[in-house]
Formats: sequence, C-alpha cells, structure tokens
Amino acid sequence: MSPFTLHRIRRRQFLRTASGLAAGVLSARFAGADETPRNTNPRAISGDPVEPDWRERLTITVGPGQSDFAGTTDRVIQAAVDYVARLGGGTVRILPGIYRLRNSVFLQSRVRLQGSGADSVLIKEPSVATKLTVDGDHWDQEVTLADPGGFQVGDGVRLVAKDPFGRGTSIIQRTLVAASGHRFKLDRRLEERFHLAGDPAIATNFALLQGTHVADVVVENLTIDGNKTRNAMVDRGKFDDGSIRLDGCNRITVREVTVRNFYCDGIVWGISHDVRVEQCVLHDGARFGLHPGSGSQRSILRGNRVQRSRQGVYFCWGAQHGLIEQNAIEDCSYGMTIGHRDSDNLIRDNDVRRSGVAGIHFRPVASDSKAFAPHRNRIEQNRISDSGPENGVAIDITAGVEAVTISGNELRETRRPLARVGIRIGADTRDIRCRDNRIEGFAAEVSDLRKE
Repeated sequence: MSPFTLHRIRRRQFLRTASGLAAGVLSARFAGADETPRNTNPRAISGDPVEPDWRERLTITVGPGQSDFAGTTDRVIQAAVDYVARLGGGTVRILPGIYRLRNSVFLQSRVRLQGSGADSVLIKEPSVATKLTVDGDHWDQEVTLADPGGFQVGDGVRLVAKDPFGRGTSIIQRTLVAASGHRFKLDRRLEERFHLAGDPAIATNFALLQGTHVADVVVENLTIDGNKTRNAMVDRGKFDDGSIRLDGCNRITVREVTVRNFYCDGIVWGISHDVRVEQCVLHDGARFGLHPGSGSQRSILRGNRVQRSRQGVYFCWGAQHGLIEQNAIEDCSYGMTIGHRDSDNLIRDNDVRRSGVAGIHFRPVASDSKAFAPHRNRIEQNRISDSGPENGVAIDITAGVEAVTISGNELRETRRPLARVGIRIGADTRDIRCRDNRIEGFAAEVSDLRKE
C-alpha cells in the first residue's frame, strides 16, 4: 500500500471519528436542554436575562412643579428617560401639564412612559423651514441655512434633497448640536448628498416619541398633539413619520394614548415586531391613523378608535400575522387598506363607519407578480356601514389576491343604493371565500368580476 493511499484511509477515519464526536456533543446538548431543571425562583445573576419578578422598580416624576425632574420640555423628559434606563429600567411618570417639544423624546429599552391622561399633553412646537446654501456631502456634519431664524441648538430637524445622481430623494433626521450664525453642526454626519442642485431644505419636523432599536417599552395614558395647523411636512409625506414612530423595535405597547391633530401619521412602526396598540384614540390626522409598517410581524391593534384621517389602518409592505380587532374607524377616506405582501392577518370584530371611498380595500400591487399580493387574510365578523360615494364599496378585493376569507360580516348601506357594492371581487383573484355575510341596502351585494 502506497503512503498516499494510507494517508487517505487515515484521513477518512479521522473525519468519521470527528463527525461522530460532533454529533454526539450536539445530541447531548439538545438532550440536556430538554432535561434542564426549571428555575421557578430565579436570582438576579449578572448577564442573565432571567430575573425575579420584581414588585417595585424605579419611578421618576417629571412636571412643572414639585417633581424629581422639573420642567415642561423634551429635554427634561429625555433626561428622566435616560436616567431610568441607565439604572436598568423603570417608570417615568409625566405629571399633569403642557409639555412643548422641540425634538423627539427618544425612548429607551425597559422604560415605561406614563402620563396622567388628558392632563399630560405633549405638543409639537410650530415648524420652521428654510433652504441650505452650501453643498453638503455624505461626510459633512454641518449645514448652512439660508434663514436661521426659528432654529435653535437642540432642535430635531429633517433634511430633504433630490439625489444629484438621480437616485430619488434623500431624507434624514438629525439634531442641531451647535451653531455659529447661519452654520449649524449636526449630531451625526449627513450620510447622503445634499448638493444645491438637489434643492436641499431643512425643517423642524420630527416624531414626538421616537423608538429606534429598543425593546420592552410601554407608553400609556398620555395625550399627544401634533399641532397640525402650525406644522408642515418638508418632505411632503415621502418619509413615514408619525406622532409616535418606531424603527427596528420589539415588544412595544402603546396603551390608552390620545393622538390628535397629527400632521403626518398617528402611530407608525417599521420592521418592528410584537407591537401592541390598545385602547388608543387617534383623530384629525393628515394621513394614516395606525400604520403597521414594512416587515412588521405580529402586530396587535385592539380596542382603538380612529376618526377623521385619510386612512384608519394602513398596512404597509409586508405587515404580516397581525390581529386587528374591536377597533372603531369613523369618517376616514378608507377604513383599512391592505397591500404589498400584507399576508396572514386576521381582521375581526371591527366597526368601520362612513368611509369616504371604501371600508376595507386591498390595494393593487406595483408588480405583476402575484407573490407580492396580500394573500391569506381573514375578514371576519366586522360591521361596515355607509362606505364611499355613489359607487362606494364596503370590501374591495383587487387583482392578484388569493386565499382570502370573508365571513360573518354585516355590511350595511343606509343611504340610497345607487351604484354601491357590498363585496367586489377582482377579475384576477383566486380562492376568495365569502360565507355567512349579511349584506343590506346595496345595488349589488356581491360583484364578482371573475364571472363577467
């Protein structure tokens, strides 16, 4: 036997032995995991996320009078939030008062922000806007303003410009941290190109509450006023802003919060999972009331009331496996809309009244691929009344949608029938199941375009 052949045999034997040992170790680990005794009375161990259920955590008060942090600005609330977060979490209690915000309150993990209902009001200060007068590149950390009047160090600002290489619109959010005359330093570099050829602008636009990559946060019992009449969006709605905005967050609860007069969206969250919005009131917004944003999984919207906004609930791209139940949506252009890859949601036991165009609308997707349509949604036991103009539709399912169940709903039209339709099923749809629905007062109960 040659040395080369002997080497190959020994190498095979080694690999078989190593593979067997690795498999044995993994099997032992999995078996051990199943057999690990459960700790029913844990201790606080450094670095261990499993802790006792502490009966009391730190509570800090913020308010205009006698309080731990005295004041009525975003800076005072932010200081309290950061203090509590540094000590591992707890509650920031916002006492009765009117708090005027010039920048976002940036939420922190494991911090509860708790107000006093209608008596604790966070209101956005009026916005100001101007143009930039000096070209900015992605490495720059300062901007020069045509008119610095109304801008202050500490302000939250949004910058908008057309990309000089035709790549759409650049939109960023920053804070002003220093100033000399017309020149302002930003908290971070531009990261995008803000050349004068792209008509760059800056404005004091921001979400009143902002969460970015945080988890286990509760916001409750507050009133948030977007001051819509004195605020304008410098980006004209291209940026999905809200009075409350969450990005990349997990396990966030917003409960018993009133959001009013918002100049963009009420509450919006993107790529944020297990977000719960419960018992909130949102009214008189410029755009969407509740906006489960792109890629968000397992959102729960329960017991909320949305009034007088462009859309009550707007499912953005890829909002999936959500539960929307027991909400009241009134006097919005659309009660709810569902679009690109918004699949596997349950919409149950909601009241949708007096929608301007349609009660529940499946938006057409931009691509010809059916893979991007909103499939496998269930619409059950809802009450939808008086939807749209003379050709309005209570439930409108557009082309490409598959495997949708519409069952046990009450669809009513109390005005004249005219050309109104209860359920409209698009021509290129498949497996649309309608059963046990009560439909009254329409010119056509069901318009199935697949048969026409």
